[in-house]
Amino acid sequence: MFTPQKTDPLENLVEQFTRFPGIGRKSAVRMAYQVMSMPSEQAMDLAKAIEQAKKDLHRCRICQDFTTGEVCKICLSQKRDRSVICVVEAPRDIKAIERTHEYNGLYHVLHGVISPMDGISADQLCIKELLARLNDTVKEVIMATSPTVEGEATAMYIAKLIKPLGIKTTRLAYGLPVGSSLEYADETTLYRAMAGRGEL
Repeated sequence: MFTPQKTDPLENLVEQFTRFPGIGRKSAVRMAYQVMSMPSEQAMDLAKAIEQAKKDLHRCRICQDFTTGEVCKICLSQKRDRSVICVVEAPRDIKAIERTHEYNGLYHVLHGVISPMDGISADQLCIKELLARLNDTVKEVIMATSPTVEGEATAMYIAKLIKPLGIKTTRLAYGLPVGSSLEYADETTLYRAMAGRGEL
C-alpha cells in the first residue's frame, strides 16, 4: 500500500518564509535555521506572537491602520491636527513618518497602490474610505505614496477624485538623499529635488 510522503517540516518552514516580500530562498533558509537554533520556549513565543497579532489586530474603522480597538490611538487623540490627512501605502509608513516628529495630523492607509501588472485596481484599495472622511474640517490631503510609477499613478488618481471637493492636495517632496553625489542621481530624482527646493 502506498503511503503519501509527509512534507519535510524544515522545508515547509523555508517555504513559509519565502512568502515574505523581499525574502529569497537563501534568506528563508537562514531564517528557518535561526528558528531551529532557538530554545523551544523562544520559538513558541514567536509562534504565539504571530498568532496573537493575527487574532487581536484589525483595521481602524477610520484610518485603516492596524489597532486592537475599534479606533486607533492617533484617530482618537485630540492633540492631532484634524485639518490634515496624510495618505500612505502601508501601516509601516505611519511608523516612519511618526519617527520624524514633524507631522501632527491624521493618517489614512490605502493598503497598497494601483498596479495593473499585479492585478491591483483602485477598487481593492481603501480609497472610498478616504473620500468618506473628507468633510469641512479637512483642508489638506498629503499624498505620501512611494516615488515609484505605481505610487505616482495612485497619488494622481486620488488627487483627481479630491479636486472637485475643493480640498488642497499636496505631494511629498522627493530629492537627493544626504551624502549622495549628483552625478549618480537619475533624472526623476534631480527633477524632484529641483521642484521641491527650499530657501536657505
